[in-house]
Amino acid sequence: MSVLRGALALSGVLVLATTAACGSDSLGSNPSGPASAPSIPSSSGGPDLSGKLPPKIATAKKIVVGVDASYPPNESLEGGKNVVGMDVDLFNAVAAKFGVTVDWQPAGFDTIITGVQGGKYDMGISSFTINDKRKQQVNMVSYFSAGTLWVTAKGNPKGVNPDDACGKTVAVQKGTTQLEDDLPKRQAKCKAEGKPEIKPVVREKQDQATADLVAGKADAMLADSPISLYAVKQTNGALEQLGEIYDAAPYGYVVPKAQTEFAAAIVEALKASAADGSYKSALAKWGNESGAITDFAVNP
Repeated sequence: MSVLRGALALSGVLVLATTAACGSDSLGSNPSGPASAPSIPSSSGGPDLSGKLPPKIATAKKIVVGVDASYPPNESLEGGKNVVGMDVDLFNAVAAKFGVTVDWQPAGFDTIITGVQGGKYDMGISSFTINDKRKQQVNMVSYFSAGTLWVTAKGNPKGVNPDDACGKTVAVQKGTTQLEDDLPKRQAKCKAEGKPEIKPVVREKQDQATADLVAGKADAMLADSPISLYAVKQTNGALEQLGEIYDAAPYGYVVPKAQTEFAAAIVEALKASAADGSYKSALAKWGNESGAITDFAVNP
């Protein structure tokens, strides 16, 4: 990657999702919004890591980052143009250790890794869960831990059971681990037991999936835990958490496969940010302190 009552309520959720902080299959897809202005890093302190920047970034003095700005509170568009969120504040602090700015470029979630591979973006930062498939494509630097969490309408009127969601309609975002890893396992179990299939409602953006649940177009929603919890909070009682967080795994910064030295330097920058307090401050601002980690690593 958003009580409302009626059409006005749904509109409110969409606005919240857009203003509070994952796409097409080609590099030429339209972004989810205009690019934000490069952020200006604060005084970095700590080690000077500028000598470990790739030549392109060192020359430009900025890191161009692909981001799906529809995933609040981790990343979203403020005022239709500025990318804001936990990932933004956190990586701005990391970039400051290199003495460069960050140019956040909104993009479809499932186009970002391809964009990094093709040189369109220097990095990808958009709540990417680290998994084996992605590590085969790019380097991933761990910086946060999140799990998966189900959400339903208040009171769970459709009687959704995450352990037996056969026949239920589930809103989920395209390209996510929930769609590509979690639901297929549950579908296989439904089939083996002779039960109806789960019916995914797949949307390009997370805020659209959230809106589908609020509008009653889906029985439940499946997303990363910070995003699910934020949706519950922002809808003022229209939605509720279903079950507990599971399958906790680290998020990773996406770095080109050949840039192992740069990836290792980002680990150093994260450690420096943890030491000076900027790491936890960024998480706390968005209510995500519980996801803090200390074992930053390349391809954990």
